[in-house]
Parts: sequence; structure tokens; C-alpha cells
Amino acid sequence: MIRLGEVQELEIKRFASVGAFLNAEEELERDVLLPKSQVPENAKVGDKVKVFIYNDSRDRIIATTTMPKASLGQLGYLTVVDATRIGYFLDWGLDKDLFLPFGETVGTVEKGKSYLVGVYIDKSNRLCATMKIRDMLSTDSPFKENDLVVGTIYSINRDIGAFVAVEDKYDGLIPKKELLGVYELGQRVEVRISRVLDDGKLDLSLRDRAYIQMETDAQTIIERLKENKGILNLNDNSPAQLIREELEMSKSGFKRAVGRLLREEMIEFTKNGIRLKE
Repeated sequence: MIRLGEVQELEIKRFASVGAFLNAEEELERDVLLPKSQVPENAKVGDKVKVFIYNDSRDRIIATTTMPKASLGQLGYLTVVDATRIGYFLDWGLDKDLFLPFGETVGTVEKGKSYLVGVYIDKSNRLCATMKIRDMLSTDSPFKENDLVVGTIYSINRDIGAFVAVEDKYDGLIPKKELLGVYELGQRVEVRISRVLDDGKLDLSLRDRAYIQMETDAQTIIERLKENKGILNLNDNSPAQLIREELEMSKSGFKRAVGRLLREEMIEFTKNGIRLKE
């Protein structure tokens, strides 16, 4: 059976001026064309060819020996090459770009940027892309707590956090409290597995383990003090949001780092904040 959107081996049934017509063994349905430019040299009837089945510019089913960056049911990190009044077109490695309908976008999509998308078949039997990939992500990852991984942000909810496709395959979340700094859809991030939930989903952190992160946070505070002539108007009573804006760290991380710097006698408290000791 010829399966749209999949890579499969098909048999050469016959040749024509436009190329070779392929089909599965003992299959009676209509053959699929492999264009002449794609037919292997010295190929003959009965040979099997590894091809990908997709839609051509007229939405006809056609074969190609070129493999796409993502096939049906898979995810791919694809670049937007064109924006139209009906949607976007993505480069997935084939002559015909992959269509991303407006209704399958999440957030703002910009030409030239890359996004993680899944490939599906729409109601008109055409291959299309979707940014709504949560149901295409797996929850049976091999990771454990404190593993360092790379992922792609595929959705952001300011009340919940950033949803991440870990290794572009597994479902994860950077909780709101861990989302320090400015992030956007399609951004690649390095994260730490902070917890593996019972359902297999992953809680993620952009920060390293506390004792390692404290060293980084302490260095950030020292550098910021030096930039501000040795003074920062931040202390334990400062609003968490102000600390995030000034230092891109949580209030708890700030307090741990300040405590360490105080013990090491590198800083001291002032009336409104902290000061670098000479």
C-alpha cells in the first residue's frame, strides 16, 4: 500500500517518458510516479526503491528519493520561508515547501525564524505542519533527575510557564517560577531535569542544582555591584519581580547567594541594599 507522508520501499512497475511508476508488491491500486530526474541509474522493472511519498504542487501523490526533515507523525525544526494570506510555508528539504495553516500556529510566526512542528494529513488529504504538537510528544523518556538536556520551547503560558519539547521528542515544562529572563517560541534551551512526574512528563529548570547555581548567582551579583559603583538597592525585603528584572534570578536564589557573600565578607548590608566591601 502506498502510504502518504511515509518513507517506504516500492517496486518499479513500469517506465514512461516522465519517469518510473512505483507500487507495492501485488498491489492493484494506482501506481505513483517517481520523476525521471529521481530514477536511479540503470534501474529496471522489479527493482525496489526507497522513497518518500508526498503531494506535488498540484496536490497529486508523488514519490521522491529525497528524504524530508520530518515525515508523517514526526517533529522537525523547520524554517519559515514564506508568509501568505492563508498561512506559512516551511522548508522541509523537498522541492515543495510544507504548508503551515494559520489555524495550526501558536503565538507569533515570523518569516526567517525556525519552529518545532509536527507533520499531519489534513481533511483534504494533504501533508501539512502544525505547531500544536503536545499530543505528538512522548512521556516515556529515559531521563532522570538532574540530567542536562536540550529542548525547544513550543508554547508559553505566562501563568504556567514554558512548554518544552525535550530533545524535540519528550514533553516537559519550565514552571513559571523557573522562567527567568525573556524567552520565545522556537527558542532552543539548555535545561536540567528537576523532576520526573508519575505520568512521565518532565519538570525542567534553567538553573543548575542549588549549590552549583549559588556560585553562579553570587558571581552575577558581584559583577552587577561592580557595574553600579559597588552598590545595589536590593535586599531580602525587595520584591521578587524587581530582583528578577535586575538580576534574572529568583528571590530565593538571590538570598542564598547574598548569604554566601556575607559569610565570605565580600559584601555588607546598607540601609537600602548591599555594598561591595573594599
